Amino acid sequence: MISRIVLLCCAFAALCGLGVGQKANDVTVPVPHTSATSGKEMYLAYCATCHGKEGKGDGPVAGALKVPPPDLTTLSKRNNGKFPSAQVVNTITGPAGTPAHGPREMPVWGPVFMSMEHQHESGVRLRVANLADYIKSLQEK
Repeated sequence: MISRIVLLCCAFAALCGLGVGQKANDVTVPVPHTSATSGKEMYLAYCATCHGKEGKGDGPVAGALKVPPPDLTTLSKRNNGKFPSAQVVNTITGPAGTPAHGPREMPVWGPVFMSMEHQHESGVRLRVANLADYIKSLQEK
């Protein structure tokens, strides 16, 4: 289910970028493999489609979502000046017992990263830490 949501998001993003008038359900797009050491590369590959290249919630798919993606550049501001690292990590990974972000449309990346890292937990932790650090770097000053 999770991988289908991810594939649909990627397919929709690809179709928006190409301007093709085909339904997203008709296309299967593999999740691109990125370097676990580059938070920016992962962000641009997995998050920017919805959240925008600069994290402001204005990605090319944002307008098609029922719930607009949040502006990631204001996470610290909305949390009394402190970056909510644990919340960001939990949102990315979708810890056990957490439904797929409830009613939100964002895919849970933990299982996707686990698949990419061939079930090695340390690789997933590296990916999530670097992605969270990159999101932290996007915060408004």
